[in-house]
Amino acid sequence: MSDAQALSDRLESKKIVVCVGSGGVGKTTTAAAIGVRSAQRGKRVLVCTIDPARRLATSLGLAGLEHQPRQVPAELLGGSGVGQLWAMMLDQKRAFDEVVLRHTKDPATQRRILNNRIYQQISASLTGSQEYAAVAKLAEIDREGGWDLIVLDTPPTANALDFLDAPQKVADAVDSPAVKWFTGKGSGFGVKALGLGAAFVMQRVARFVGAGLLEDMAAFMVEFNEALGGFRERSREVSGLLRDPKVGFVLVCAPDPLVVDEAIYFYQRLAQYGISFQGFVCNRVRRRAGPPPPSEEVTARLALLPGLQALSPHELADASRALLGSYHDMELLGETDAAEIQRLGQKCGDTHVYVKVPFFERDVHDVVELSRLAGYVLGA
Repeated sequence: MSDAQALSDRLESKKIVVCVGSGGVGKTTTAAAIGVRSAQRGKRVLVCTIDPARRLATSLGLAGLEHQPRQVPAELLGGSGVGQLWAMMLDQKRAFDEVVLRHTKDPATQRRILNNRIYQQISASLTGSQEYAAVAKLAEIDREGGWDLIVLDTPPTANALDFLDAPQKVADAVDSPAVKWFTGKGSGFGVKALGLGAAFVMQRVARFVGAGLLEDMAAFMVEFNEALGGFRERSREVSGLLRDPKVGFVLVCAPDPLVVDEAIYFYQRLAQYGISFQGFVCNRVRRRAGPPPPSEEVTARLALLPGLQALSPHELADASRALLGSYHDMELLGETDAAEIQRLGQKCGDTHVYVKVPFFERDVHDVVELSRLAGYVLGA
């Protein structure tokens, strides 16, 4: 059995597939390829991404993606008899807003929180907020049901572990002593119990940051109190979901030494988290073709090409040497890639699946190319 078929078999029973890895290794296209192949096999599939380059929409033949799912035309998947493929781009602020709306009952309070500039800044730039938005929306989609498979393309972060740490980071942020003090949940009485001395300090602070900003901050903290429980609840929910056996993680990498180092470290941390790991997808692998033919044979073959028949024997010999030199360089690159994948296997164990996707001559830009990629990732 090929590694691609083995990965396909492992993912068959999963309801959620999460593609993880460092930036620039092809996570988005790999996630889309898994979605395309699963839909072609009759499943109702949703592919979610937070790819700011929006390559996913273009490759799936869509004008754009939004926070709500959009269906890929069935004819692009092969016509009738196939399943359905939907795609969406997660909006980090919208995901935050949905938590507020769900856990704050009063419409007036909802509007004040959403319009508060402190909330707007936090929901857009809080550390881990993009990753939290991804898993929070994932949990909501899973809870609503209706999908045979959900494929999540994780955010392109410098440290891919942020995706796993984000729920706890956000929970820690809303449970911080400063937030508890402002909302009156700490050991003191909060902002409502400010004495004359504290009020004087706040007045001095207001001179630097502006009274309006300070008032917005205080109002936000007090009114946000009702929604804090929602963020804590969602954080616990998504942390549990990521460890659910129905979720399978696929680690996407490339045979670059630094990328392999990151993949090894990430795999080790995945094991520590108790994640259901399914295998590696090594993209852009340059494969070795074996020993080249003799230089005389290369020269003879070049002489048969219509565009080179006017060349002299000396020029043909030069062209042959240049071609063989390039071939030698490609063989060295293939040898290096093979060594890096071997190192990955030695560090992570030989019981895992290591799917090797060759270096494509052109970018993956449509469903046809995604289907071709899927053949390498999941087999024929």
